[in-house]
Amino acid sequence: MSELFIIDAHLDLSMNALEWNRNLCESICEINRREINMTDKPDRGKATVSFEELRKGNIGLVVATQIARYVAPGNPLAGWHSPEQAWAQTQGQLAWYKAMEDAGEMVMIKDKKSLEAHIDLWMNNHSSAKKPIGYVLSIEGADSFITIDHLERAYQYGLRAAGPAHYGPGRYANGTDSSGRLNAAGQSLLRKMDELKMILDVTHLNDDAFWHALEIYQGYIWASHNNCRVFVDHNRQFSDNMIKELIARNAVIGLALDAWMMVRGWIRGVSTPKSMNCNLEIMANNIDHICQLAGNARHAAIGSDLDGAFGTEQCPYDIQTIADIQKVFRILKNRGYNDDDIKAVAHGNWLNFMQKALPCE
Repeated sequence: MSELFIIDAHLDLSMNALEWNRNLCESICEINRREINMTDKPDRGKATVSFEELRKGNIGLVVATQIARYVAPGNPLAGWHSPEQAWAQTQGQLAWYKAMEDAGEMVMIKDKKSLEAHIDLWMNNHSSAKKPIGYVLSIEGADSFITIDHLERAYQYGLRAAGPAHYGPGRYANGTDSSGRLNAAGQSLLRKMDELKMILDVTHLNDDAFWHALEIYQGYIWASHNNCRVFVDHNRQFSDNMIKELIARNAVIGLALDAWMMVRGWIRGVSTPKSMNCNLEIMANNIDHICQLAGNARHAAIGSDLDGAFGTEQCPYDIQTIADIQKVFRILKNRGYNDDDIKAVAHGNWLNFMQKALPCE
């Protein structure tokens, strides 16, 4: 089958640029060559994402993140020691996205009009000219909002989706590997997001916070990068009951490619994709499980999280660059999925969601 247009709902592009010091305008070979003999991070020399590889994979629209965690005294996770520092980090990330817009590499999608124009460019314009990668701006973890007013300030510069938590305890909500419902500030955050008609990303919310958030939030909900707990029994994944509730709320779930979320018993720094038989068939299993629970293919999509602090050492062995996501659609085809359903998973589900959720202007 020919290459499909893809929407990927979770890429930490600015984190890679500013914290990993990767020039995404370079080829993936050059990015990895520069990291030979670097040992500060386990994925050095194993990157999969560059603008060139996104274009090769026909991945023309992404949800791109800002991310900066606040860590209180005694919190062993990596992060910033004050909300003000975290806010400043996100503003540096925003400046990088704007610089990439100036360079013609990216274009911000913040309303229906810009979405329609960008989709037309990628799907109907066959010019050989380099097309910019469209991005909807999201934030992974709300710790960097010094006050609720900073959320509104972020909305004004183009932020359209927010996940209240990341890993561990947060200022607004508790995330992966923690417990507890939303605190008062988190409830106020969701009410302001509802008022602004933003998209709530329930990825990384612990079970308590997930159910609490769904009690409160009235607006559009998605899960940018999550897998199914039935395959890997960990609180980072969604249980069948959580998936069914999201389906009932007309949400879309992006399936992720971090190997520890795909195979049981993964040991970071020890396991390898080959030794654990981690391949794209497992991504297809997760897609299929959501489709079976829904009774249709309208709620599963792509949220790869590639180079989200891991590279080829911790993703399916049949992925060398992000362009290889195209292979999963051939797997679905071989499993009997029809062309319309495959297109829905590749881009249609995210596109339909965005057409409803993004503001008119």
